Amino acid sequence: MKKAYVYAGLAILFWSTVATTCKFLLGELSSLQLLWMNSLIASVFLLITNLCKGSFKKQKGYRVKDYLLMAAVGTPGTFFYYLFYYAGTDLMPASQAFIINYLWPIMSVLFACIILKERLTVKKVIAILISFAGVIVVIGGALKAFDQKTLLGALFCIAGAVSYGIFTALSSKVQYDKTMTMMVSYFVTFFATTIINLCSGALFVPHLNQMAGFLWNGIFTVAIANVVWVMALEKGSTAKISNLAYITPFLSSVWTWIFLDDPLTKASFIGLMIIMLGILIQLLDKKKPETVARNI
Repeated sequence: MKKAYVYAGLAILFWSTVATTCKFLLGELSSLQLLWMNSLIASVFLLITNLCKGSFKKQKGYRVKDYLLMAAVGTPGTFFYYLFYYAGTDLMPASQAFIINYLWPIMSVLFACIILKERLTVKKVIAILISFAGVIVVIGGALKAFDQKTLLGALFCIAGAVSYGIFTALSSKVQYDKTMTMMVSYFVTFFATTIINLCSGALFVPHLNQMAGFLWNGIFTVAIANVVWVMALEKGSTAKISNLAYITPFLSSVWTWIFLDDPLTKASFIGLMIIMLGILIQLLDKKKPETVARNI
C-alpha cells in the first residue's frame, strides 16, 4: 500500500508541472506543434516500455481491429483533450486554464450517464451545476470585461474536459492493456499532428531549450506519470488513490506562481474550491462507480 502512495505521489508531482512547462513552450509554438512533439516522445517512450515489459508477447491475441479500437477509444484523451487544453493555456493564464481543466471528473460522470447509461442522480446534477458555477467564478473578470481571448481560452479548456469525459466513458466499455492503449493512442496522435503540421508548413526542429521541455512533458508528465499511476491503482485502493489526483491543481498553482509569476487569484481560488465541492458531491454519490480515471 505504501508503494501505491509513492507511485501516486510521483504521478501527481509530474502532472502538476504540465501548466508551467506548456506555457513556456507555447510562447514560441502553436498547440498543434506542441502536441506533435510531445506525442512523438511519449509514444516512443511507451513503445520502449512495452518492449521491456514484454507486452507484445502477452497480448498476442490482439488483432488489427483491436488496435484500431484502441486508437478510436484513446484519441479523445490523447489528441482532442491535449489539443484543446494547450490551445486554452495559450490564450489565458496557466493557473486558470489548469483549474478549468479540472472539470474532467464532472465530465466523466456526465458521459458515463450518456454513453454507459448510468443513472443521472440528483447528486450528480447538483455536482455538475456547482462545478460549472466554479468555472464562472474563475473567469468572472473576463466575463465582466468581455475579454474575448480569455473567454475563448476557457471554452477550449472546457472542450478539453468534455473530450476527456468522452474518453473515460469509452475506455470503460473496452478492456485492453493500459500501457498498450496509451502507446497506440499517442502514435495515432503523432501521425495526425504530423499530417496537419506538414500541410500547414509548421513542422520544425526544436532547439535545445525546447527539447528539454518536450522531453519533460513527453516522458515524465505523459508516459511515466501514467504508467506509475496505473501501478498505484493496481497496488492500492482504487477509490483512495484516485481521489489523490485532486491535489494536482493546488500543486500546479504553486509551480505557476514560482516559475511564471502567475499567482492564484482570489477569484481563481474560490472557483477552484467550488469545482472541488462539485467533485466531492459526485464522489459521495453511492451509486457512482468506485473507479476514477486519469489523463493518459
